[in-house]
Amino acid sequence: MPSAPLASVLFVCVHNAGRSQMAAGFLAHLAGDRIEVRSAGSLPADQVNPAAVEAMEEVGIDIADQQPKVLTAEAVQASDYVITMGCGDACPIFPGKKYLDWALEDPAGQGVEAVRPIRDEIKTRIEDLIAEIDAGAGK
Repeated sequence: MPSAPLASVLFVCVHNAGRSQMAAGFLAHLAGDRIEVRSAGSLPADQVNPAAVEAMEEVGIDIADQQPKVLTAEAVQASDYVITMGCGDACPIFPGKKYLDWALEDPAGQGVEAVRPIRDEIKTRIEDLIAEIDAGAGK
């Protein structure tokens, strides 16, 4: 019988097309089924940023099949961690959730060269987040 995930993480940015999609891709890839992953946007775009897709393909993670999703209160309520990336005050706040705000440059309208350092910063933060969740599970 599969065990329940250690935690549920929701990544939120305005368009759910770049930063949050890359973060969700990294977390799903690095944590597998141990951590439940969601992403959403306050004003979702029509598609995932092609430069973000290309940058993630370079590190062996395919996010091309993802679709930007609208942020809902239900998604926030169902998550243990809510990580915002420039969505401002659009994110609903619920007690008992851990909120983190990651100040990351917006990759919108930029080429893959500009997206790579954003991708790499997100990967580092995801690795730290997994370590934090794993440490909390051992308590």
